[in-house]
Amino acid sequence: MSGFDFDALPDRRASGCNKWNRYAADVLPMWVADMDFACPTPVLEAIQARVAHGVLGYGVNQAPLRAAIQAWCERLYGWRVEAEAILLLPGVVPGFNLAIRAACAPGAGVVVQTPVYPPMLKAPLNWDMRRLDAPLTPDATQDMDALRGALAEARGGAFLLCNPHNPTGRVFRREELAAIAEACLAAGVTIISDEIHCDLLFDGRRHIPVATLSPEVAARSITLMSAGKTFNIAGLNACWAIIPDAGLRARFQRAIASVADHANILGLVATEAALTHGEPWRLALLDYLQANRDLLLRRVAEDLPGVRLRAPEGTFLAWLDFRAKPAAADPAAWIEARARVGLNPGQDFGPPGAGHVRLNFGCPRATLSEGLDRLRRAFG
Repeated sequence: MSGFDFDALPDRRASGCNKWNRYAADVLPMWVADMDFACPTPVLEAIQARVAHGVLGYGVNQAPLRAAIQAWCERLYGWRVEAEAILLLPGVVPGFNLAIRAACAPGAGVVVQTPVYPPMLKAPLNWDMRRLDAPLTPDATQDMDALRGALAEARGGAFLLCNPHNPTGRVFRREELAAIAEACLAAGVTIISDEIHCDLLFDGRRHIPVATLSPEVAARSITLMSAGKTFNIAGLNACWAIIPDAGLRARFQRAIASVADHANILGLVATEAALTHGEPWRLALLDYLQANRDLLLRRVAEDLPGVRLRAPEGTFLAWLDFRAKPAAADPAAWIEARARVGLNPGQDFGPPGAGHVRLNFGCPRATLSEGLDRLRRAFG
């Protein structure tokens, strides 16, 4: 027994929660990347102590938080990060949007790995950049020919890396990352790496930040990380960017100035507490999520013949292929109507997502089982 209760389901409908208020009351929400677990006790206690102070003014990146981030990166990834390379931000999505602004020449191309997290698809257009798709293969590896072709058109642009990958749950291996990074350096583009799910890896995997591959890659990289997904504190709006190169960092600082050069004060407090005291909870969570993943794989194989699911290697998200089922045209809408389960439509993740859905298994096992029972009955 871990001593942590991941089986309890808090009542979230009256909490101002996006996840549980999007659908009708009889629809089970298993969509947005928001886990249904209470935060670790040390995080809640740190927030409560800060609130008890009574004054909630502007937050500042204090030295203990920087030290906690440095210690976390070295212990989990073997990455020694200089304190000045760490910048605090209100979120990873603002981070990669403003990284595009900092790194790209006007009208440049921004390469994305489709299917991919929808805000990544939209980000280039927010700055009048050209979005260039480099689709993954059917087994969610990077198609290097497609990547090199897209990078050749980027011309002073950037590559948005999503690792672990959302929605497929792939965790790219070192040799894959090295090939991707080599192609980016050869094309002269900046690597903007969203690594927000990097502390939720299964089967003993260890995350490899792309910037750790070599000094040359580090000099062309902006890495975005957060405790938000790992410790279920994403609503507190705090993350960090690691930018080793001083010149690139200065351009990024100019891009975020007066826009996103701050983070929620309670988010800063929660992040420090999570990184300092949350490791036992994280390890217990990993065991629970991996068991959920394995249950999901078994149930899909047994109860949903024809539905394809590649085992997620990380994240708490699963990418289900319904193209062989009657619901293929729009499986999320079909499932909502017939099974009363809310899932993310695959088409929102780019053209390769047609006929797919994304399912969040970061929930109590009873909730996951109920959702799978509903799917089984709907397709039975």
